[in-house]
Amino acid sequence: MRKLPLVLALLLAATPLQARTILFVGNSFTFGEHSAFHYYRSGSVTDLNAPGPNGKTVGGVPAIFKAFTQQAGLDYTVSLETVGGRGLDYHFAEKRAVLDKAWDDVVMHGYSTLDQAKPNNPALLVSSSQAMAEMLRARNAAVKLYLTATWSRADQTFPEGRPWFGKPIQQMGKDIAVAYDLAAGAIHAAGVVPMGLAWNRAIDTGFADANPYDGIDAGKINLWAYDRYHASAFGYYLEALLVFGKVTGRDPLSLGGSETVADDMGFSADETKKLQQLAHDELAAQQRP
Repeated sequence: MRKLPLVLALLLAATPLQARTILFVGNSFTFGEHSAFHYYRSGSVTDLNAPGPNGKTVGGVPAIFKAFTQQAGLDYTVSLETVGGRGLDYHFAEKRAVLDKAWDDVVMHGYSTLDQAKPNNPALLVSSSQAMAEMLRARNAAVKLYLTATWSRADQTFPEGRPWFGKPIQQMGKDIAVAYDLAAGAIHAAGVVPMGLAWNRAIDTGFADANPYDGIDAGKINLWAYDRYHASAFGYYLEALLVFGKVTGRDPLSLGGSETVADDMGFSADETKKLQQLAHDELAAQQRP
């Protein structure tokens, strides 16, 4: 076998591999509304809608993901395109100019009730996921697409007249997961980030409180923000752990109890480990036949 000239071999060895690009597309469930993560480490990621009306750039779940990858020794260039209260149909129609590029990985989700006009109807999620997939694959046929199945909203479950009223708090997360599995199958996605099911697991195991309307039980965390709609810092951290595990293939437990983002948020080592264990367990459950 012919050997490369020494100078060329040294140059190739010294040239760093190109960072893998990842795009997050979503709404307030991605940018961390009502939590300290909203503008967290915003300089570490690229906000494609920046600057916003307040002149700030968003960090959110993408910035947490970026911090995780850095701690794991991985190289990702992270971008996000988020608009509050919108689904993928909006992003495809209104944000195509910034989305229509070649990406290595894309993590995306729609509106939290699937369709604002028709709650729990998966049709719009499926059609808008298909439109996004077609656009993204036209730029890079090898792009890996991931869908994030979001969590049960307490404000859609406990108050009378809401779509999931009278049902267990876990039901909305289960319904959303079924819809995202349907959409993932339609676009041959690389995977679904099981956020809603991990949220249910946190409740079922007694780590998280099931009903923020009647107070938070002693020794349990609150996964919701004050509006019982968005996530708390604990909830967004869990979301980022699941994305990290699903996209990189690394075990969330590998980050350890002294993980720096959790430390920034003031989580205890025990809380951090339990959140990582939840992510590990739910991702492992998705791998079982």
